[in-house]
Amino acid sequence: MSIASNIHAVQLTLPKHVKLVAVSKFHPVEALVEAYDAGMRVFGESKAQEIVGKYEVLPKDIEWHFIGHLQTNKVKYIAPFIHTIQSVDSFRLLQEINKQAVQNNRVIQVMLQIHIATEETKYGFDSSECETLLASSDFASFKNITVCGLMGMATNTSDEVQVEREFNTLHDLFNKIKAANFQDDTNFSALSMGMSDDYLLAVACGSTVVRVGSRLFGNR
Repeated sequence: MSIASNIHAVQLTLPKHVKLVAVSKFHPVEALVEAYDAGMRVFGESKAQEIVGKYEVLPKDIEWHFIGHLQTNKVKYIAPFIHTIQSVDSFRLLQEINKQAVQNNRVIQVMLQIHIATEETKYGFDSSECETLLASSDFASFKNITVCGLMGMATNTSDEVQVEREFNTLHDLFNKIKAANFQDDTNFSALSMGMSDDYLLAVACGSTVVRVGSRLFGNR
């Protein structure tokens, strides 16, 4: 099947309120052009150098999401154009994003990445760290970022019961944080969880953003 056919097939499985992010990392520009021509406008990348290169040659109405681990010294390269940084996993990174947003006279949308998997290699805040951050005066001082939601990656396992439990944990935290910190803030509405192998389960657990790569572009 073509990339266009794959996109259409995935879109048919998603409720209208769920945003599809086409994870295009490590795929050539030509593949993104094919996806763009099929109507995709939201792409996810995980390397600063790669996303900058693609941004420079692709149409400017693309909504770029950064979805990988982001080093603070790379924020300056993507700050002029990035739409959403989904993978904010430390206070220091949040601080740098706000700083670079100020310098670019922008407000950058971010998601806080929550560690829900059993693997230690995955990044993210734990729930108590996240709640402490959001209640802090330091966080309140950041005027050039908008926290639009939470992101998480489930454990890489074939155990659907475990994956469902992790997704539900993140959904519960999202609701708790929404009620405590963003009750009247319509910007806080995104719950990003679910990838090619588990996005339907994630949607069933309340995800509003899914990050799908191989199911659209094939294996790299």
